[in-house]
Amino acid sequence: MTDLLVTVLLPCLNEAETLATCVDKARRGLAELGVPGEVLVSDNGSTDGSPEIARAHGARVIHAPVRGYGGALMAGIEQARGKYVIMGDADDSYDLGNLGPFVEGLRRGHDVVMGNRFRGGIDPGAMPFLHRYLGNPVLSWLGRRLFGLPRVGDFHCGLRGFDRDRVQALGLRMPGMEFASELVVRAALAGYDIAEVPTRLRRDGRSRPPHLRTWRDGWRHLRFLLVFAPGKTLVAPGLLLGALGLAATAALETSPVSIGSVRFDLSALLYACLAVLVGLQLLLLGGCATVFGQSSGLSDGRPRRALTAFMRLEVLMLVGLVLAGAGLAGTAYAVSSWGAAGFGDLQPERILRIVMPSATAIAAGTVCLFSGLLASLLSKGEQAEPAPRPALVAPRRPGDDAPVDRAPDVHAGREPAGRGR
Repeated sequence: MTDLLVTVLLPCLNEAETLATCVDKARRGLAELGVPGEVLVSDNGSTDGSPEIARAHGARVIHAPVRGYGGALMAGIEQARGKYVIMGDADDSYDLGNLGPFVEGLRRGHDVVMGNRFRGGIDPGAMPFLHRYLGNPVLSWLGRRLFGLPRVGDFHCGLRGFDRDRVQALGLRMPGMEFASELVVRAALAGYDIAEVPTRLRRDGRSRPPHLRTWRDGWRHLRFLLVFAPGKTLVAPGLLLGALGLAATAALETSPVSIGSVRFDLSALLYACLAVLVGLQLLLLGGCATVFGQSSGLSDGRPRRALTAFMRLEVLMLVGLVLAGAGLAGTAYAVSSWGAAGFGDLQPERILRIVMPSATAIAAGTVCLFSGLLASLLSKGEQAEPAPRPALVAPRRPGDDAPVDRAPDVHAGREPAGRGR
């Protein structure tokens, strides 16, 4: 094993414009701290000479065969030689020369030390308006509310440090931009000690657009949070809305209801029936998200026995058939009432109180039946052997660092020979 303390990990895809600056800053920062460390560039298929630039400036370079931000970082974490890993971007926007707060936090025993750009300062133009005032605040707020992280104010800061072995034990697997959320969420659910330190964000030093895509990657982060916390985001709101709709439907089914000077009648009944359907759909969507998260290995694995038992195909088929049967019975009664009137005009106030709840029950039963089929399809992965995790380290290729067990270490400005893991 190596005695390196810190690996500064930089994922890279065509970063020739700024990579040399980032590597130099990181190596200088480690030297100023006087800690033994390395700068590791995890290259994701660059075609602009980035690997050669990194080596020329004293970094160790590996090839990450799994494409994507998360794929590059997972490969780098696996190959890191330091006890601690500090990951950052290779676009010269993060303060890689000021690693002291991260190293100090990790030495104090924190498992993860997050950077906070809002506390450290954001230079003009360094963060798009939409990211600064909508995307990051909303997603960070959701992360705090869903996973109990009151001390994390910047959920998506790309500069963060962590204990390598502890993070590897989390089984991270998201290859895209949502890796940033996965690391924090899994660490929180595992009870890890997460701290936060200020860090400054500067303007991106590249002339080309960033790899990040606002709406695509924002949705991927949000989708990841929903899969990990369906109980709070879908199931609980669905139960509440459905219960309110059901209570209102029951109250309005026989006669109008007056509260003070306000009289609720058929229009209110229509919206009450709609609330029942929307609430049920939210509940079932949360159930499907739970089943998918468990069968794919994405969720935290905490048991939700009542929900998963409800999402079984047999249970949902039974519930669906009962609801549809009740709706058909109500429909038959409405048709018989119409027949008794010679299939002529009926009093809307009377017949609609039968027809709307009956139609709602038929729709709800149909939704349950097909949701049971969907949940059954999503849970099939539980019956099979889990798919092997994709290889994160490719065989050495011509041009990779040689010899493989030697790397440029940084200690007080010197570059002693590294020792193999």
